[in-house]
Amino acid sequence: MKKNNLMLGLLPVLFGFFVMGFCDIVGISSDYAQKAFGWSNTMTGFVPSMVFIWFFFLSIPVGIRMNKWGRKNTVLISMAVTILGMVIPLVNYNAVTCLAAYALLGIGNTILQVSLNPLLTNVVTDKKLLTSSLTAGQVVKALSSFAGPYIVLFAVNYFGKGDTEFWYYSFPIMGAITLLSGLWLFFTPIAKEEKETEKGSSFGQTLSLLKDNKILLLFLGIFFVVGVDVAINFISSKLMSSRFGWEPDQGGLAPQQVYFICRTVGAFIGAFLMTKIAEMKYFRFNILACVVSLLILAFVERSAVDLACIGAVGFFASCIFSIIFSMAIQHRPEKANEISGLMITAVAGGAVVTPVLGFATDKVGIIGGVFVILLCVLYLTYCAFGVKVAPKS
Repeated sequence: MKKNNLMLGLLPVLFGFFVMGFCDIVGISSDYAQKAFGWSNTMTGFVPSMVFIWFFFLSIPVGIRMNKWGRKNTVLISMAVTILGMVIPLVNYNAVTCLAAYALLGIGNTILQVSLNPLLTNVVTDKKLLTSSLTAGQVVKALSSFAGPYIVLFAVNYFGKGDTEFWYYSFPIMGAITLLSGLWLFFTPIAKEEKETEKGSSFGQTLSLLKDNKILLLFLGIFFVVGVDVAINFISSKLMSSRFGWEPDQGGLAPQQVYFICRTVGAFIGAFLMTKIAEMKYFRFNILACVVSLLILAFVERSAVDLACIGAVGFFASCIFSIIFSMAIQHRPEKANEISGLMITAVAGGAVVTPVLGFATDKVGIIGGVFVILLCVLYLTYCAFGVKVAPKS
């Protein structure tokens, strides 16, 4: 019976990770937006920024307010904001309304990422299963990322009869899925809900957690691992188009699909393996494999090899976010809400890395963009070998 109760609470929470994955649609949709509005690579690089910059401004305030609102209620608020953003382009489709939709998608996603990971800890109380459960959430998120390009293609083919101008109809489709997720969670009781309280850490007190050297290093780890994820998603089709002349609305979809498939498989395998082996050993092996994959991607210009390297980065980087997040919570479990807000602030790495990547691509070429990603991975390599966290009881 206890196992059944766990699953009843776990399933709607895990489905929330599917909504979390919608932010990855910026990869494929930015290609369509660039074509529709005639943007440069540098300008297009700011499209992910419209989604991810909100993590920098809102994560800590949401983490603080979550002490009053409660984790479940905060998740529901995030879904309401996302739904609002997803209907805006239907009212008046232009560059401004699309950017507004991206912004509200980012705001909703920020609130969701701050609150959903801690809510999962309410459902999964066994600390030994926490990292595996967080990784299971990343599996669901990866499935959503994989589905994103197909949602865009469905919108183009069903609503636009093949006209790529109708790519933005993917927004209300995602809004409908978000509504379903919100209703499921709303009507599901969470067995262990924290008490809502006005008392909590202030903004300054939350930021002061960065005085803890390990928290600071892990914060930067989240910053760069999200930067790697968004950057590979952003650059993959552009790399294949630049090197081999692939079109974004045809073969250009392939690298993103390879990336998301491999990321999904990697997260699924990681969720299982980390119940058997030490997470730090897994972290170290995977990050070294990422370095090798990116070096090959930078210097070998063969379509099959490049696709394999894009997929390899997705596979080997798939569990790193959940490992770093789990390390931070295990280091200071008494500050789980505040650490969640602080760590999710670092998701703004997706907003910072892509404009730098776009600028490097315009100035140096596609290899410049690859090296921006490689620099991020080199920091994560330091994190894997230089940060040691002992779980607290």
